[in-house]
Amino acid sequence: MKTGVLGIAALLVGLALLVVGYSSVFTVGQTEQVLLVRLGEPVRVVTEPGLHFKAPFVDSVIEIDKRILDLEQASQEVIASDQKRLVVDAFARYRIKDALRFYQSVGSIQVANIQLTTLLNASLRRVLGEVTFIQVVRDEREMLMARIRDQLDKEASGYGISVVDVRIRRADLPEQNSQAIYQRMQTERQREAAEFRAQGGQKAQEIRAKADREATVIIAEANSAAERIRGQGDGERNRLFAQAYNQDPAFFAFYRSMSAYQNGLKSSDTRFLLKPDSDFFRFFGHIGGRSAASAPKP
Repeated sequence: MKTGVLGIAALLVGLALLVVGYSSVFTVGQTEQVLLVRLGEPVRVVTEPGLHFKAPFVDSVIEIDKRILDLEQASQEVIASDQKRLVVDAFARYRIKDALRFYQSVGSIQVANIQLTTLLNASLRRVLGEVTFIQVVRDEREMLMARIRDQLDKEASGYGISVVDVRIRRADLPEQNSQAIYQRMQTERQREAAEFRAQGGQKAQEIRAKADREATVIIAEANSAAERIRGQGDGERNRLFAQAYNQDPAFFAFYRSMSAYQNGLKSSDTRFLLKPDSDFFRFFGHIGGRSAASAPKP
């Protein structure tokens, strides 16, 4: 009987020791940090991963993520310094660098996201409101994102949060403004195209008129040169004819008559109404070309 009581007591003591031992240890993962709270008051922060000890039953463990967290924000309209309305889609990434301050100020990631969203919106409106639309979408985007990150990081440091990065994923004009600008740009491009076509047409007419004028001059000069050469040729021909005539008038008369026969009788439908004793046929009647009137009568 006594042995049984001792056994039960030992079992109870063992169970008590097991419970106390289990409640005295806790583990910290690679991606988290732990805040120990004793009776509602923070005691210490454990950031090293592994097995750690705490006071049993009175210490509670609050796990806080130490990875880089994303803060997504809904698109919002921002007015630039040139009064253009922009639809800005931005996001931020941050990490919890001071678990104790984080726990004391916001307490949870959900509350922190709400606070950071408000700060990010305010920083976006403040920074983008100081620059123009072109600076936002083209010229100084990187610099503006750095300014927003710095401002947000400074304001979020009070929550134990370090802002790693802020990115503007998209910054566009509102849809109705985009359509109006697109139409205006399309009209402007069409006007420029029409202007270029008109200038091209005018230039083409000038070039065509110049080419026609030069062609007319070239043709006129060519005709003039041809007439001059033709006149020189005719003169040379006449000179040769005159020279040939002076050397042998009879042969020259014979040659000219043969040429006249060749040219006059070339066509098959040539008809001549001449008397047989005309001078045109004088070589037909006599090889010397004497006319019928001058030929000796038999």
